[in-house]
Amino acid sequence: MNIRTFTAAALAGVAFTTALNAADWPAWGGGDPGRNMYSDAKGIPAKFEPGKFKKNSEEIDMSTTQNVKWIAKLGSQTYGNTVVAYNTVYIGTNNAGARDPRFKDDKSVLLALEEKTGDLKWQFTVPKLASGKVNDWEYLGYLSAPFVEGNTLYSVTSRCEVVALDAEGQKNGNDGKFKDEGQYMPGPAKPKVEATAKDADILWKYDMMDELGVFPHNASNCSPLILDNRVYVCTSNGQDWSHVTIPAPQAPSFIVLDKKTGELLGEDDAKIGPHIFHGQWASPSAGMVDGKWQVFFGGGDGFLYAFDAVPEKGAEGGVFKMLWKFDAVLDAYKTDKTGKKIKYPAPDGPSEIIATPVFYKDKIYVAVGQDPEHGEGVGRLMCIDPKGAKGDVTKSALVWDFKDIKRSISTVAIDPATDLLFTGDYSGFVYCIDTKTGKLQWQHDMQAHIWGSPMIVDGKVYIGDEDGDLCVFAAAKEKKLLNEVNMGAPILSTPVVANGTLYISTQTHLYAVSEGAKPEEKQK
Repeated sequence: MNIRTFTAAALAGVAFTTALNAADWPAWGGGDPGRNMYSDAKGIPAKFEPGKFKKNSEEIDMSTTQNVKWIAKLGSQTYGNTVVAYNTVYIGTNNAGARDPRFKDDKSVLLALEEKTGDLKWQFTVPKLASGKVNDWEYLGYLSAPFVEGNTLYSVTSRCEVVALDAEGQKNGNDGKFKDEGQYMPGPAKPKVEATAKDADILWKYDMMDELGVFPHNASNCSPLILDNRVYVCTSNGQDWSHVTIPAPQAPSFIVLDKKTGELLGEDDAKIGPHIFHGQWASPSAGMVDGKWQVFFGGGDGFLYAFDAVPEKGAEGGVFKMLWKFDAVLDAYKTDKTGKKIKYPAPDGPSEIIATPVFYKDKIYVAVGQDPEHGEGVGRLMCIDPKGAKGDVTKSALVWDFKDIKRSISTVAIDPATDLLFTGDYSGFVYCIDTKTGKLQWQHDMQAHIWGSPMIVDGKVYIGDEDGDLCVFAAAKEKKLLNEVNMGAPILSTPVVANGTLYISTQTHLYAVSEGAKPEEKQK
């Protein structure tokens, strides 16, 4: 099932005020349940000029740009990935930009911007958890890329909540069963404010810390997946500040909710909690295997898991049933040559899965990695065959593995025209690999850490790095660097394409890039 067919099927029977454009990018992975970072758009420029900053200012002089439609000022740290749907651009950041004068302190913010101009439509303001950075790291901002379907977007807040938001914000009134946005935005025990048309409208909220007892480590970031009437999310359960103790080992790692009500439909039965290395930050993907939908998750214990998409009724509630698991950590990363156990997070030791597993042509592609704060280390990129898989398939489901990659948190991108896979690792290398054989075609050293993922569009591969360099390669077996441009600030997220426009977010600005674009008179 291709992206457009899936999106149309998912939206069948849904009424909404604005039509979904055929080339929207409505979720992480563009609405493709397999999460492949690929778009079939054409005419996306390889070359553009991001412009120069005005003297003593964070504003960019639009007259110095080329092929840039508009630029939106973000906060001081932006890790969220851009989503575009129904003429609206969504991106998560922090509150350092202070667009709303009512809120001057550290908060997480999801911005909803006009697609044509970059003007603010509304923002979702999320207060920090009182427990501090052990659960909600300071100034990280809003990390989850929402999944937009009809007039609703589904996301995970930095407070470890799953929320459904009205795509119109408060402009069309306070809808849904949640009515206390005026208290939610400033935070508990803070003076209440009045919700305005520029504020988000929360339809329902599911608090995973309160309801499930999970303990998110540093951040909650999952980009939800929607299948039929179900929302799938990682709970972000992890260790505490000691980096030894797991406060909630029996809490679920993955759950499924009813998208209309927020009701819990099932918890995973994989018992991952006691074995978490550090934290859990993977987003789910899905694929049709043996005639049934399977949902894939990268666990905080280094295993790749597959669950039946439809939860079962259990004695104590719904069960998100594990179908199979694959240990992504090589034995050589667990013990050294003397047989001594290698302790996490040693550079030559085990890692969890943070990247999103990509389901492409009946296979799954994913790499292992760690929190970037742990630095560089050994990695592994795998191709796994889920067909007929049951139980522990570590020894039977591996098609190929590529061991020359280092730790990676990048989701792979695969070009359907060539079956070439592109990805990056935290050490700063970009790789081109044949998906059929697992053989390296070429690699490129960007000479800076890579946090985000590659994006394939129009025969080109776009990827950014921590130094703010955006590289554009030909999506081909022979390495060809088409362009390299410095964006003026670190790029820690993934470029995406929607409706003929390339969106690139740095830590501080979001750029809308389009061939022959005429910039707005003023920066948005």
